[in-house]
Amino acid sequence: MTIRVLHVDDEPDIREIAAISLGLNSEFITRSCGSGSEAIAVAAEWPPDIILLDVMMPGMDGPATLVRLRANAITAGIPVVFMTARAQTRELDLFRSLGAVGVIPKPFDPMTLAASVRSHIEPIGSKLARLQCDFLQRLDNDVAKLERLANTLRSGKARKASLKQIGEIAHGLAGASGVFGFPQLGDLAAELEQAISDGGVDSVDIANVRRSLALLLAGIKARDARANS
Repeated sequence: MTIRVLHVDDEPDIREIAAISLGLNSEFITRSCGSGSEAIAVAAEWPPDIILLDVMMPGMDGPATLVRLRANAITAGIPVVFMTARAQTRELDLFRSLGAVGVIPKPFDPMTLAASVRSHIEPIGSKLARLQCDFLQRLDNDVAKLERLANTLRSGKARKASLKQIGEIAHGLAGASGVFGFPQLGDLAAELEQAISDGGVDSVDIANVRRSLALLLAGIKARDARANS
């Protein structure tokens, strides 16, 4: 397993020591930045598994850098650990409120830095479990949306808009369901998407769409029934 680390510190000596320390473990690939603005650009281009962020830097300090990282969808979920000699309770509370996952005190021990960094990285199993939980929540939300859109189709109102929304939901489920262990739902979603795309929105077979939609909804609800039994 390769761990990509972005280390941000305005002191070249500290950057060099951290790179040597992390280099003692072959699993780490480290890139260094000397400023917050540089870190924001590098993190978006080379998304790391974790960012080690100095607090006191000229120009854009660590907390301001973290706010900018969280505002970008590409970098918002990257774990950030502050490295600072300022580790008083009020600073720790501030760092946590900004979304930092922890603090490594400075001066750090070069021989244990890699272990400290690893302790702040979410295990891959936990990350996958969280993503699957998010997907199951998405299924529940999609069922509610699809049932509402099915009623709209039956009423004959806003047909084009309803078909477009159904197609978008089906497309997302067709791509993601198999990844999270529900290949049958993925197949049903793909059939629904195909039913909508056949002939274009103006000449789509509404009866076929409603049939495919009913099968997908039944498949999702059957999954829910098995999970709750």
